[in-house]
Amino acid sequence: MKELIIAFGLFLFIEGILYALFPSKMRNILKKLDLIKDGQLRTGGLIFALIGFIIIYYSKS
Repeated sequence: MKELIIAFGLFLFIEGILYALFPSKMRNILKKLDLIKDGQLRTGGLIFALIGFIIIYYSKS
């Protein structure tokens, strides 16, 4: 459970740093999300989730 809290904190830290250092670029990136189809977002999300799961699995074993 401790690792999960650390991972969530790291996620928030990285996300916050990006918005603090590059606010206009992040706004432009978010605007471009409207142009991407739902299926493409879903596929990308599943790919990243799978990569994250594989990283976690191999780092724990």
